[in-house]
Amino acid sequence: MARIDQSDDWRDRHAPTISTFESLAMEAYSHLPDEFRQLTTNLTIEIEDFPDDDVFEDMALETPFDLLGLFEGRGISERFTLETGEMPNRIRLYRRPILDYWAENDETLGDIITHVLIHEIGHHFGLSDEDMERIEASAEEATER
Repeated sequence: MARIDQSDDWRDRHAPTISTFESLAMEAYSHLPDEFRQLTTNLTIEIEDFPDDDVFEDMALETPFDLLGLFEGRGISERFTLETGEMPNRIRLYRRPILDYWAENDETLGDIITHVLIHEIGHHFGLSDEDMERIEASAEEATER
């Protein structure tokens, strides 16, 4: 029988809370390249358990676990004029679907949050998948330092 290291003892652990997720998202954000972060000053990041009913219906989701994150607003490439009363762009990270994805895959929770965050911020900037992969690689290098 394999010996269980105390650091691997999950009997007394709980799923990360929304506040823990927020900390993980802020840490992931802090590892993004500086020039990338400087462009996101008017971006709000929120953590919620699930998409709300409006998002669920608008996106025609089959289950509330189908969406890990969502960019809401207008990307920089779509902003030709400043409109009064316009809400800031926002990214929502959905805790429970991310936890579900984490449980089914061989990735760390921090890596998944980083990936979703970069993907959603990428929508903000209209970035290509290749651009987002490059930013993710840069963030991973920063994390390893």
